[in-house]
Amino acid sequence: MLTAGEVAGLIVAMFWAILVCFLAVVLVRLAKLLTQTTKLMADLNDRVIPLLDDVSLTVAEANRQLVAVEAIAGDMKQVSGNMVKVTGVASTFFAKPLIKASALAHGVRRAVSARRAPRPSLEGRRRA
Repeated sequence: MLTAGEVAGLIVAMFWAILVCFLAVVLVRLAKLLTQTTKLMADLNDRVIPLLDDVSLTVAEANRQLVAVEAIAGDMKQVSGNMVKVTGVASTFFAKPLIKASALAHGVRRAVSARRAPRPSLEGRRRA
């Protein structure tokens, strides 16, 4: 028969063997996980590099379009400044003389209508 020390050693050896088997299973699963992660990263790398190239091209095109829009905005600012100047010149040459001519015509018309209107006689004033 086995002594108590031998039984204790046998139990410890069995637990040790079970622990080693458990750790072996964990290590095998961890190796599979690392292999799958490596494959996934390789696939992701293959997909991301062209995507980053496309994004880079898109950003470059957007920057080119922004430069064009900035040039257009500068031209519009210049055009609006020129329109302000043209409006000022038109106001000076056309509007002010036209207002003066209109005022002169109105004054002449009132003067003519005042001359044509019959003046009330002294007798008409006395009767009233």
